[in-house]
Amino acid sequence: MKYLSYLLLTAVLLLTSCEDKKNASEVKTETTAESKTTSEKKSTSTKDTTTLDTSENEEKEETIGAGYPKITQENLSEFLTKYGKENPETKVKIATRLGDIVIDLYEDTPLHRANFIYLVKQGYFNETFFHRIVPNFIIQGGNSDLPSTNEKRFKLGDDYLIPAEINGRNHFKGSVSGAKEYRENPDKKSAPFEFFIFLGPQTSTGHLNGNYTVFGRVTQGMNVVEKIAALPSDEGDWPLQNVYIEAEVL
Repeated sequence: MKYLSYLLLTAVLLLTSCEDKKNASEVKTETTAESKTTSEKKSTSTKDTTTLDTSENEEKEETIGAGYPKITQENLSEFLTKYGKENPETKVKIATRLGDIVIDLYEDTPLHRANFIYLVKQGYFNETFFHRIVPNFIIQGGNSDLPSTNEKRFKLGDDYLIPAEINGRNHFKGSVSGAKEYRENPDKKSAPFEFFIFLGPQTSTGHLNGNYTVFGRVTQGMNVVEKIAALPSDEGDWPLQNVYIEAEVL
């Protein structure tokens, strides 16, 4: 009888121990889930705060491309031809922390001129950089490492190239040309969002002439171009301190 009582007591103790462990495990799981929910709420709160802080910039970005079709390889000639007729401007000012650069655009490169004016009026170049500088050769602008640049490109049309409009015009000090996305480019089409200003000697133009479209020239601010080109840069020719661009049509 005593032995039977002992067995019953032992069984009760074992069951109680298992139930305690199960309850403890459930509490731990619930605590983890609660921590995750708190973390998600914190993340949402931070995101909302950031949105409030950048609402003005986001509002500007929302208007980019509004009222116009997204440019594609199929519609670019028709779109830029029409836009160029309706927007005949040929002068642009590029403001930087080192001074202003004024560019005159050539009328005999109508697609490049219209594309450049369109991007300026859409605010694309604002908050991009002169992101590549090579002393005594070129400064290249129109790109950045900011997410807003890719967002703008997506809204305007990130899958088109401008047909070459070389017209026998060679590069010279102060010439403004369309950059190319790749070297193996038999049609010599220009990337729409980037441009470069040449400031080197004529002996450095051999591989440029006949391969890149010259669509404008610097009429004021070549001293600013030279200052930018002389800035310290990293191994990829990116300035150590960003040179922001603000562009407007004159």
